[in-house]
Amino acid sequence: MSPGTSRPSYQLGNRKIPVHGLGRNWFQFSILALLTFLVGATIGVERVALPPLAHHAFGVTSVLYTVSFISAFGFVKATMNLVAGRLSDRRGRRLILLAGWAFAVPYAILIIFAQNWAWVLVANLFLGVNQALTWTMAVTSMIDLVGPVRRGLAVGINEAAGYVGVGAGGFAAGVLVTADGLRPAPYLLALAIVGLGAGLTVWPTNETVQFARAEGERRDRGGSPALPSGSGSSPSHTPRLGRLAAYMSWRDHTMLAVCVSGFLNKFADSLVIGFFPLYFLRRGLNLFQVGVVVAVYAWVWGLGQVATGALADRIGRRMPITAGIFTVGAGVLLTQLGSGLAWWLADAAVMGVGMALVYPNLISCVSDVADPAWRGGALGVYRLWRDGGYAVGPLVLGAVAVGFGLPAAFWAIVVLMGVSGLLVVVFMRETEPRRRRLPPTWEQHPEWVSGGSG
Repeated sequence: MSPGTSRPSYQLGNRKIPVHGLGRNWFQFSILALLTFLVGATIGVERVALPPLAHHAFGVTSVLYTVSFISAFGFVKATMNLVAGRLSDRRGRRLILLAGWAFAVPYAILIIFAQNWAWVLVANLFLGVNQALTWTMAVTSMIDLVGPVRRGLAVGINEAAGYVGVGAGGFAAGVLVTADGLRPAPYLLALAIVGLGAGLTVWPTNETVQFARAEGERRDRGGSPALPSGSGSSPSHTPRLGRLAAYMSWRDHTMLAVCVSGFLNKFADSLVIGFFPLYFLRRGLNLFQVGVVVAVYAWVWGLGQVATGALADRIGRRMPITAGIFTVGAGVLLTQLGSGLAWWLADAAVMGVGMALVYPNLISCVSDVADPAWRGGALGVYRLWRDGGYAVGPLVLGAVAVGFGLPAAFWAIVVLMGVSGLLVVVFMRETEPRRRRLPPTWEQHPEWVSGGSG
C-alpha cells in the first residue's frame, strides 16, 4: 500500500491492532502537521488584515467595537471545541476535520462583500467553527498516532505547525494589504488555503480514532499490547458531559489550574490580535511593520513549541508552564518600557518564547490525565475554557482601554499573567506519566467520572 493509505498495525487473532509511534506513522503525522499549518494560516490572514478594516472600510473608531470580532470568534470556537471533542470520541476525527474546512468558505466570502461591521461579526462565527473543528481534530489525531510516550513532542509539532502558519498567513496578508488594499486579496488567499486543506483531508488523510481505542485497551490490560480484552474493545466508559466538565473544571485541581491558565493565556493572545495593530499603528508603525511584529511573535511561538514540547517530555510539564506564563507577562511589560520597531520585535519574540513554553504543555497535561476513551471530550472541555478567553478577553481589555487608555490593556495583561502563574504554582501537580507521584485524580475517585455515556 502507498504511504497515504497504509496503517501500521499488528495482527492479534482476527483483529488488527494499530501500532503507535511517530516513526511508524510519519506520513500521516506529517499530513496532519501540514493541515495544521493551513489552519493557522487561515487565522493569520485575519490577525493582520481585519483590525485596520474596521476603521478604513467601516469607519469604526471604538476600540471595544473593533475587537468585538475576536469575541464573536472566541465564543463560537470555545463552544464548538466541546462539541467537536465529544463527537470525535464517537464518530472519529476525519469527518469532523473535513466539516471544519467547509465553514471557512462563508467566512471569507462574507468579509469580501461585507457592507458593515455586523457582516464581519457574522463571518467570525463561521471562522470560529472552522478553527474549532479543524485544529481540535488535527491535534487530537496527532496525539492518537504517537501514543503516550512522546505526547509533548507531538503537541509541540502540531502547535508549531499551526503558529508558523499563523505567522506566514499574517506576513502574506501584510504584503497583500500593502500592495492591493484591505479587500479582497487577503481573503482570496484564505479561500485558496481552505481549498488546499479540504483537498488534503479528503486524501490522503486517514482516520485515527482506532489508535486512541487501542491505547485504551492497552491501558486497561495494564500496558500489555499482547493480551486481548475480553470484549474486543476498551471497557473504559465515556463519562456524561456534565460529569466530565465538572471533573475538568473544578474537581481535579490540576485540571482547574490548567483550564484557567489556558483561559487567561488567551487574554494575552487577544492583546496581540486586536490591540497590537491598533497600538503600534498609533505609535508610528505601518501595516507591513505591524505584520512583521505579529509574524515574529507567531513564528517564535510556533517554532519554539517543538523544543518546549520535547523538553516537557524530559523534565515534566509544570516547570515549563510556570516559566512560560511569567515570560509572557514580561514580554507584555517590555512593550511599555521602550519604543521603536527593533524594541517591539524583541518584545514579540519574548512573548513568543513564553507562549511556546505554555501552550503545547497545557494540552499535554490534559492528554496525560485523560483516559484515551474520553480524551477527545477532555480536550474539548479544556479548549472550551481556553478559547473562552477569546470570547471574554477582548471585552475586558476593550473596556479597560476605553476607560483608562490603550496602554492600560497591556498593564492588565501583566497583572493577569502574574495571577495565572501563581495559580499554577499553588494548584498544579506534575502530570507527565513517568514523573508524577500519584495516579490521575479520576483513578483515585472513579465516582467523579462514573455514569453512563451521555
